Amino acid sequence: MSKGKLIIIEAGDGSGKATQTRALYEHLLADGHRVHRIEFPDYEADSSMLVRMYLRGDFGGHAEDVNAFAASTFFAVDRYASFRMKWKKFYDAGDIILADRYTTSNMVHQAVKLTDAKERDEFLDWLWDLEFTKMGLPVPDRVVFLNMDPAIADRLIAARAQETGQAKDIHEKDADYLHRCHRAYVALAQKYGWSQVKCDQAGKLRSIEAIHAEVYQAIREIL
Repeated sequence: MSKGKLIIIEAGDGSGKATQTRALYEHLLADGHRVHRIEFPDYEADSSMLVRMYLRGDFGGHAEDVNAFAASTFFAVDRYASFRMKWKKFYDAGDIILADRYTTSNMVHQAVKLTDAKERDEFLDWLWDLEFTKMGLPVPDRVVFLNMDPAIADRLIAARAQETGQAKDIHEKDADYLHRCHRAYVALAQKYGWSQVKCDQAGKLRSIEAIHAEVYQAIREIL
């Protein structure tokens, strides 16, 4: 039996990943597909403990306080546990797995800690080998990158924090870090052939429906 399809929705913080993942999930269900929605980090699982400690600043108040290799390992272990315990059986049965973030997030958020181009490429090769070869996690069939102007994302992150009262994590607190991540997203989307969907136009957010229509088009050919 053939494996399922793994589709990833990727974006910087505050760019509407959860909204677009949910819209695509509902569309695929309506189309009659067997589809399962997951997200990373898996905050409800014990496997995310080191991720939670890292993001709340237990190992240092800045992202750079934890090197790219160590931080990536925290997230990789969480993904491995999720795969083995929650969705491997569905993927092996041929179903669609729709993920809000994946290894692709680590490629961006940790690679930006390395300023030397050669070191960054070596890190990316190491991470690919760690998760997809050594750990045996599935390689995505399609990655859709929601490309939003980071200045707009900054405003949305601030508004969300004020509305929910939830504290920002060490990534969200550092606007310069998030802007560097956006540049890395653009570069890695080109490097790895991710589909890109523009989320803003003329300084304003595009509608959820317009963005979703492009996201759906980006994944149709692999179904």
